[in-house]
Amino acid sequence: MDRAIAILGRPLSRRGLAWLGFYLVILLSWAAVALMAARMPGADFASMPASYWETLCLSAAEASPVALFLMWTLMSTAMMLPTFVPAARTYDDLRASGAGDGRGLTALIGGYLVVWSGASMLGAGLQWVLATRGLLSPVGASLSPVLTAGLLAGAGLYQFSVLKAACLSKCRMPMTFFMERWRPGAGPAFKMGLELGAVCLGCCWALMLLGFVGGTMNLLWMGAATLFMTLEKLPDLGRPLTRFAGFALLAAAAYTLIF
Repeated sequence: MDRAIAILGRPLSRRGLAWLGFYLVILLSWAAVALMAARMPGADFASMPASYWETLCLSAAEASPVALFLMWTLMSTAMMLPTFVPAARTYDDLRASGAGDGRGLTALIGGYLVVWSGASMLGAGLQWVLATRGLLSPVGASLSPVLTAGLLAGAGLYQFSVLKAACLSKCRMPMTFFMERWRPGAGPAFKMGLELGAVCLGCCWALMLLGFVGGTMNLLWMGAATLFMTLEKLPDLGRPLTRFAGFALLAAAAYTLIF
């Protein structure tokens, strides 16, 4: 049984403390992106979506690759950790039943974030290339109708793909995933985290690229995309939501090209 730890005069188990830390990382990631906008001279929260990118580096074309990578890593942490909660809780329930030890959950989350750190490197590189070619505005939004329509259409078509369906099936049934691969210890947990990160990336990469449509690191887009990706991984609600989003994105692509 987990030993209780006193926090603010009330007992909290080590398991509870681990989850407190998990949610604190999510909260701090979102707080960090908001504070960056608030610290810009003359910026306020009402204008945050329009001013946020300038807060970081004014223009991706002028930013260093390291700054872009750190920005994308922060964005990925804030957006993707909430979608990982069902899988992490499933693992922790199995661990608490005696199938593993306390290090496993940390290793699992670490493996998951390693994959998204790699994806952040690719996203940062793509943003730098697009910006240096004049295809992005200072707030990271596409200036090309063709690029915008291509991103929308690509994401829309991917919603109906076999790969997307296969990845979502694993995201929606974390218990099955763990029962097929379970081995105790931090090493196997880290490996499962890597695999879950790859599966999650397979679900969400096209949706993440839509940040180039509304503005990379636009807080409104970040919040909406996080909510959608979280709901999409729910078994009952996710299936119709995936198809609806696909049709909506294809319609938006057609509208962009026509009008």
